[in-house]
Amino acid sequence: MTTWNSFLRALVEPVPDHRVPLAGARRPWVRALPFVAVLAMLGALIPTGVVALTQFYGVNGGLAAALAVVQAGALPLALVRPLTAWQLVAPSVLVGAIATHGAADTQPWPWPVTTLLCYLFLMVFLAIRERGRTLLAVWLVTFLGCSLSWTVFTEYFDGSSVVVTALSGVILLLGWSLRGRGEAQRLLAAQEQISETERARRTLLEERTRIARELHDVVAHHMSVIAVQADSAPYRIEGLPEPAVAEFGQIATAARGSLAEMRRLLGVLRAADSEADKAPQPGLNDLPGLLTTVAQAGVRAELDVAAAVRELGPVPEAVGLSAYRIVQEALANVVRHAPGASARVRVAVADGALTVDVDNDPAPGKARAVETGGSTGHGLTGMRERVRLLAGTLDTGPTADGGYRVAAVLPIDRPAGAADAASGENTA
Repeated sequence: MTTWNSFLRALVEPVPDHRVPLAGARRPWVRALPFVAVLAMLGALIPTGVVALTQFYGVNGGLAAALAVVQAGALPLALVRPLTAWQLVAPSVLVGAIATHGAADTQPWPWPVTTLLCYLFLMVFLAIRERGRTLLAVWLVTFLGCSLSWTVFTEYFDGSSVVVTALSGVILLLGWSLRGRGEAQRLLAAQEQISETERARRTLLEERTRIARELHDVVAHHMSVIAVQADSAPYRIEGLPEPAVAEFGQIATAARGSLAEMRRLLGVLRAADSEADKAPQPGLNDLPGLLTTVAQAGVRAELDVAAAVRELGPVPEAVGLSAYRIVQEALANVVRHAPGASARVRVAVADGALTVDVDNDPAPGKARAVETGGSTGHGLTGMRERVRLLAGTLDTGPTADGGYRVAAVLPIDRPAGAADAASGENTA
C-alpha cells in the first residue's frame, strides 16, 4: 500500500520550481529558445494533427480538433508545469487510441505521428524539471499503456508503442542525468564561493592576529616604562607624601598586572607551532635596510625621506611599525608581480599625518616572478587593517604607465575615539 501511495504521489505532486527552462541563461536568445521551440511545435502539430486524424483515421472533425489542441496545446503549459501538461496529454492519448482503433490498418496505432511527437517533446520538459521518482512513474505508466495495447489489440500493433516506450525512457534518463550533472556543478560552484569567502575571512583574521602580536611589543614597552617610572618615583623624587607614594605603588601594580594580562592574550593569539619573536619591532629607521634586502631580489628601490620627517623626530611606535610593514608588503608585491622593476619609496609629513607612497614601474620584458621564502603578510588585506587600526586611509591601484602605487596616510596624533570609530566602521 505504501508503494502504491508513493507511486500516485509521484504522478500528482510536481516540483515547486516553475521557472521556464533556460530562464537563468545570460544571453537573451538562449532564454527565448524554449518559447520559439514551443511556438514552432504548435504551428506545425495542431493543423497537421487535425488533418491526419480526419483524413487518415476518419475521426470526426470536432474530436480531431480537440485532440490536436489538447496534445499540442499542452506544450506551452509544459514550460512551467510539465507534470500538469502530462496529466492532460495522457488521457487524450487514450481517447485518441480508442477513436482511431480499427480506423486505418495502414497507419500507426495507437500512436499517430503527431501524437508521438507531442508526447516525446513533452518528455523533454519533464526530464529537465521533475524529480527522478516522477520520471520513473511516468515511464512506467507509458510502458504499461503500450504493453496493454500490444496485449489486447495484437492485430493492430505495428511497433509504434515499442518506439515510444524506448525513446521516452531514453529521453527521461538522459535528461535526468544531465540535470543531475548540472545541479552538481551548481552546488560545486556555490561551495567554491563559500570556500573563497571563508578563505578571505580566515586571511583577515590571521592578519589581524599577526598585527595584534606585533603591537603587543609596542604596548608592552610603554607599560613597562610606566611600571618602572611608578616604582622609582619615590626614590627619584624626594619629599613625596605617603598618599602619593601609595598612589605610585598602585600605578606600578596595575601596570604590571596589565602587562601580565597582555602576555596571556599574546599566548592565546600565537599559533601552537610558532615561537615568540625576540627581535624588536622595526620602524622608519629600518627602511634603508629593507631596501637593501629587496635589492638582492632584483628590485631597485629609492628611498626619499622628507626633511619634515627628520625634523619631526621619533613617531609613535605603532605608526612607525605600520609604515614599515606597508612598505615591506608593497615591495614584496613588486618582487612577486613585477620582478626587476624600479620602485620609489617616499615618506613625508602632511597635515599631522605620516604619508607613505610606494610606486613601481612595470616589469621589464617577461621576467619571471620571484617567489619569496616567507610571507610578510597578506598583501592589501594587511595594509588595510594596519591603516584602519590607526584611523588612516589607503589608496592603491595601477598607474598610467602600467606600474602600481600604494599610498597610505597614517595620522600621527589621533583624536580620542578614532580607534572606536574605525572599529565601528569595520563592524558596519
